[in-house]
Amino acid sequence: MRAVVFDMDGVLFDTEILCMKGWMAIAKENGLGDMEHVFPRCIGLNANDSKKVVLEAYGEDFEYARFRQQTADWFRKYIDENGLPIKPGVEETLDWLKSAGYAVGLASSTRAETVHSHLDRAGFWKYFSTVITGNMVEHSKPQPDIYLLACERLGADPRKTYAIEDSPNGIRAAYRAGMIPLMVPDMIPPDEEMRKLSAEIFTDMTEVLAYLKRGL
Repeated sequence: MRAVVFDMDGVLFDTEILCMKGWMAIAKENGLGDMEHVFPRCIGLNANDSKKVVLEAYGEDFEYARFRQQTADWFRKYIDENGLPIKPGVEETLDWLKSAGYAVGLASSTRAETVHSHLDRAGFWKYFSTVITGNMVEHSKPQPDIYLLACERLGADPRKTYAIEDSPNGIRAAYRAGMIPLMVPDMIPPDEEMRKLSAEIFTDMTEVLAYLKRGL
């Protein structure tokens, strides 16, 4: 079976930069310093693991739940006013994978409510045979659990399944799951580790589509 599993934020939707802006705005409102260094460490993590990073930075008494609610409200307001930004080439790639008979899954560290909302807004549900979210596993990326669960639900062999990711934590997770990691960097440029762990690195989804077509 030919199969592909996508990350969501930074791959399908140009939302990681919006998350960063939201976190920075709420941090400024609350007088929190150093958020420009804290946020990048949370990219690709689920809520449980992000919480550990934030509490490590701001102390165990930090009101994490309140902070995340404020950032979620900021993000929702922005999307309501400006729409959900879809990455170039994504719809064409998803259409082609469907027509070519690929099994397609989604493995996102983001919580289910947000993932489902984004897929609803974009009309993307029709493309995915399985959708795995951050709250479905105890530890998300860089641990492989979320990708292994996606492959299991798809009935796909991880060794023959592509994982399309933008973040280092996502690439690490896909690599540890024994998959074929394809990196399309978003906010964090690839370093030597990413070049070693990734099967290929692309500038955008259009290049990914061309690569997959050549593999037929």
